[in-house]
Amino acid sequence: MLTAEIQQCSTCKDVPESEYVTRWADTAYSAVTAGDGEVTIRIVDREEGTELNRRYRNGDRATNVLSFAYANDPNVPAGTLGDVVICAPVVREEASTQEKDVKAHWAHMVVHGILHLCGYDHEEEEAARTMEALETDILSSLGFSDPYD
Repeated sequence: MLTAEIQQCSTCKDVPESEYVTRWADTAYSAVTAGDGEVTIRIVDREEGTELNRRYRNGDRATNVLSFAYANDPNVPAGTLGDVVICAPVVREEASTQEKDVKAHWAHMVVHGILHLCGYDHEEEEAARTMEALETDILSSLGFSDPYD
């Protein structure tokens, strides 16, 4: 089981309720690993998202989701997966632009972030196919359609 601490910026609006975010995260985690874990999911505004992306990923804008894994950090207690940071305005804009259901897109971003913390990535084509198939299966189990259609 995954324990999730949900943090939300004071200016973020129209975000899913914490119990949804927690369920989506736990479902993703449980699909790929057994045992217990802890994660912090922080929902941020564009300013904080841009700053974090700039500081840690050398990006010049806010992105939908950032994941910071702590699996190999000896200063972090065992079982602490890391942090997932989701930028609320970017998720809303992407859902609108891509004509996706906003709640489904939020679920996708949570699942995507958790899978990154569990060691999945999409840097190479085969790894991307594996991660996307897993995301699709997890989201289907939660009642959402394929995010890549």
